[in-house]
Amino acid sequence: MKVYSLSGPSGTGKSTSALAFAHKIGVEAIIDDGLLIVNGIKVAGVSAKFEKNTITAVRRAIFTDEGHREEVMKALITYNIQSILVIGTSDKMTKNIAHRLELGPIETYYYVEDIRSQKEIQKARFIRQTQGKHVMPIPYRQVEQNFFKRLVQKGKEIFTPKREKIGETTIVLPDFQQEYIAIDKQVYVQLLAHSCKQQDIVHKVEHIQFILGEHAKATIALQLKMPIDYSIPRRVYQLQEAVQQSFFQHFGYELDNINIYVHSALQKKK
Repeated sequence: MKVYSLSGPSGTGKSTSALAFAHKIGVEAIIDDGLLIVNGIKVAGVSAKFEKNTITAVRRAIFTDEGHREEVMKALITYNIQSILVIGTSDKMTKNIAHRLELGPIETYYYVEDIRSQKEIQKARFIRQTQGKHVMPIPYRQVEQNFFKRLVQKGKEIFTPKREKIGETTIVLPDFQQEYIAIDKQVYVQLLAHSCKQQDIVHKVEHIQFILGEHAKATIALQLKMPIDYSIPRRVYQLQEAVQQSFFQHFGYELDNINIYVHSALQKKK
């Protein structure tokens, strides 16, 4: 069996990218948070995200329970797994998992920085810190929803570059994820409006729409001041840069899209 490791701190998006990355390097199975996933489908194991506290979640993830360990080892033989990606928070953790499951030595070590951009990692961390959301790289229908008292929702479908479906993700709020900072959507809108108003070309901000999901987007409609004795595209681009800089300064990640619509221009009243 060829064994690969993917590690990185919690909340950096390893599970979000796992299916696409495994397919890219030609790996058929994944070990993630106590689950054995083969070709995008859970075939054995119990997710650590079902646990009530962080300590039992870690124990579940590293297969300290004998029944759990034996179930996954039996499935590895049943499905004749020839290649596997072990996911953990560190090399030490993935080595421990590989040892517990008797997978053999890890051939190659990958890190979250190898498969995700810094921008993606920053946004994933922010979502974890402010929404407490965790991603499971298995279909929604395979998540035992009675384990969760809070959010369980469909994530996204994962496709190859040729638009062949690899699998899908599910978003959950585990019981042990109780500490996170909730930020009201209006806070984002107010910051974006304030950033725009600081620019001397802006007469009025008419409307702002903010979306934080797979992509973080801001759509801003505004009026410009008269007279317009400058290049509008150049100054609007500078406005986008100012908004991006302010947003990053306050929230620690960048917006994916900043769409600015100029509706009109008015003479400033004396």
